[in-house]
Amino acid sequence: MYEIRKEKENTYRFLLKTMQGRTLLNSVDYKSEKEARESLRRLIPASERSIRVERKTNYNGKFLFSLRDKQGKIVGKSGLFSSEAGMENGIKHLLKRIQDIPEDEIL
Repeated sequence: MYEIRKEKENTYRFLLKTMQGRTLLNSVDYKSEKEARESLRRLIPASERSIRVERKTNYNGKFLFSLRDKQGKIVGKSGLFSSEAGMENGIKHLLKRIQDIPEDEIL
């Protein structure tokens, strides 16, 4: 499940969500809706080779991750997790969500 949203400064973002509607990944800003869709499309099919997940800990000890595409550009970031296991579960769910998106649906 994904959503493409127009932001205030005439930029666009995509959000990848769980089936319950919780946001797994909030993308970086894109100049156009088309650019946001193309970035999302490049993630499919999700695999260890096509995307890279960077795991991090913030200054408060919370866990988060960022997603990079094949070219090494940051595509988006997760929200905060209270545990490392929660973050790993979020990553697993995110990869599953990406795999479940039909490529022709993103057009």
